[in-house]
Amino acid sequence: MDKIKVSAVSYTNTLPFLQGIRASDVINDIELSVDYPSECARKVIEDEVDMGVIPVAALTKLEEYHIIGDYCIGTEDYVDSVFIFSNKPISEIDTLLLDQQSRTSNGLARILLKHYWKRDVQVLTEGEADAYVLIGDRTFGKKEEVPYVYDLGHYWRELTGLPFAFAVWVSNKKLPDSFEEKFNAALAEGVSRPDDVIPGLPVFPNFDYHKYLNENLNFHLTNEKRQAIEKYLAWYTELE
Repeated sequence: MDKIKVSAVSYTNTLPFLQGIRASDVINDIELSVDYPSECARKVIEDEVDMGVIPVAALTKLEEYHIIGDYCIGTEDYVDSVFIFSNKPISEIDTLLLDQQSRTSNGLARILLKHYWKRDVQVLTEGEADAYVLIGDRTFGKKEEVPYVYDLGHYWRELTGLPFAFAVWVSNKKLPDSFEEKFNAALAEGVSRPDDVIPGLPVFPNFDYHKYLNENLNFHLTNEKRQAIEKYLAWYTELE
C-alpha cells in the first residue's frame, strides 16, 4: 500500500496527537507533514495530502470528507489560545482584523460578534483595526498585554451551551478501515498522557501548559461537539 499523506498542525495543541502517532506503528504507514491550520486545510482541500487535522470551517470546501477517529482539538469552555484581542470594549469596536492562520477562528469571531455581541463590524485581512483575532501558540503569555481579551471558546459556550471543536481529523477519500482503527488508537494513546509533551517547551509568563493541555483543551470528539460543528457550519455558511 502506498503511504498515506497526513498533514498535522504545528501548534502545541497538536503535540499530544503527534506523540501518539510517532510512538505507534502507524508512523510506518504515513508520510507526515506539519503545517499551520489554514495550510493544513489547503493541502487536504487540494488533495496534496490524503488527510489532516483541519479547521472545521474547511469542511465547507470539501466535496467529499470523512471524519477519522474519536478525537479533535476542542474545548469545553475556556480554550486559552483562541482570542479576540482589543484596545477597547468589544461593544465599541468597528473593525476586526482576521488571523491569516485560521479560518475557523475567524468565522467563530464573526459568528459571536453577530449572534452574541450583536455587533456589525468591518472585517479586514490586513492593516490596522480596533480588534484582532489571534490563535495558537502566538497567544501564549499575551493576555496581560492587551486591555480587552475575549476567549472565543468561552463565549461560544455562553451563546450555545455547547462545547466546541476547532479542528477534526478528516480524509478527502475513504481510507482503509484497518488504517483508521490504527490511527485512532495512536491518537488515543497520545492524548492519554498530554503532560509528556511539556518538557522543553518555551516558557511564557502567566501561561500554564499543564492546565492548557489537561483542562482548557478537550480532545474527545463527543456527540455534543458534533452538534457544535453542525451549528457552527450553519452559521458559518451564512457569513459567506
